[in-house]
Amino acid sequence: MAVYGTLIHEGKSEAEALEGVKALLEKTVVQPGSGRDALAAFTQGEGDVLLSYENEAIKAEDEGEDVEYVIPPSTIQIETPIAVTTEAPEPQAEDFLKFLWSNEGQELWAENGYRPVNPKLVDPKQFPTPKDLFKIDEFGGWSKVNDEFFDDESGKVAAIEKELGVSTSG
Repeated sequence: MAVYGTLIHEGKSEAEALEGVKALLEKTVVQPGSGRDALAAFTQGEGDVLLSYENEAIKAEDEGEDVEYVIPPSTIQIETPIAVTTEAPEPQAEDFLKFLWSNEGQELWAENGYRPVNPKLVDPKQFPTPKDLFKIDEFGGWSKVNDEFFDDESGKVAAIEKELGVSTSG
């Protein structure tokens, strides 16, 4: 969605943006199931470029991997939701959630390569902000995007993947 959104922000049509996604996917050597697995594959010699989460690039640098970490001028902001389930032990789960959103919790996130959600705690040297940082809400939110782009039967990106011979099932 970062590639698609960037192309839309550059003034491309939806069809042109999907062609851009296809052009990228045609060059993709591997698609591991997670950012961590992608980082491991990359540092073990798979591919020439790794497109992944900011925290994975920071982790690689912190571990002494020979990588060049580049923040694109336009990209999507990853927002990781968190919630307390109805089966969670009270009050520990609520206390943990409150801690995560506290300044102390957010500082720990930053120490581990995750961009704090509190803008006052964001060190611009560690977490430079791209000129064009957009959110998934621009495209209707994850529920809509998952159906429209990634659904195995009707998703636009899933169709590209199938066309390229990539398995799209679980």
